[in-house]
Amino acid sequence: METSSSKQAILESLRRHTVEQFDCPDLTPLKERALTYANPVQQFAQAMTQVGGQAVELAEGQTIGQLVHMLYPDAKRVACALPGLTGCDQLPGTPFDPDTLETPAELNGTDVAIVPADLAVCENACCYLVQRVKHRALYFIAEALVIVVRREDLVNNMHEAFDRLNTAPTERFACFVSGPSKTADIEQALVMGAHGARSVTAIII
Repeated sequence: METSSSKQAILESLRRHTVEQFDCPDLTPLKERALTYANPVQQFAQAMTQVGGQAVELAEGQTIGQLVHMLYPDAKRVACALPGLTGCDQLPGTPFDPDTLETPAELNGTDVAIVPADLAVCENACCYLVQRVKHRALYFIAEALVIVVRREDLVNNMHEAFDRLNTAPTERFACFVSGPSKTADIEQALVMGAHGARSVTAIII
């Protein structure tokens, strides 16, 4: 609470002392030249592979539970934050509802977390996650993150993504996730899973 109050005080002080304001630049020329794709699913899958993750289409007649079991057969603790998920009994290990836990620390040891994305960007495989769980730590503490995105929520580029977000603003915590966490700060060596999920799988439904 104290951190939030301090942040608010700083923002209010900046607003009071801002004497000159500028209009946002017209981005229309950039939007007109932005990349678009004839096959969004194929492009999204390719981009996800390039950032170290994977994208899989849900086959006809297949449940998400079956697919997750196939992808992560050795998972012991699976957090499912997907309302109305069919095939929960087909998930590997011991599935649980993360909202039943009192503290974020209890999420430690989660092998797989299944979460929905509001949209996904084809040019860079960014998936937009809006917090609909009690503890946002779920997105970062799980060893593997499974992001479920609907085919109609694939957008070509970040311009399209932000246009959609501007029409559906949220006051909740939200973030873009693109592939597993990674760092290249140490000896210029790329390390996957440095401070977040070691693997990311997007399931397109």
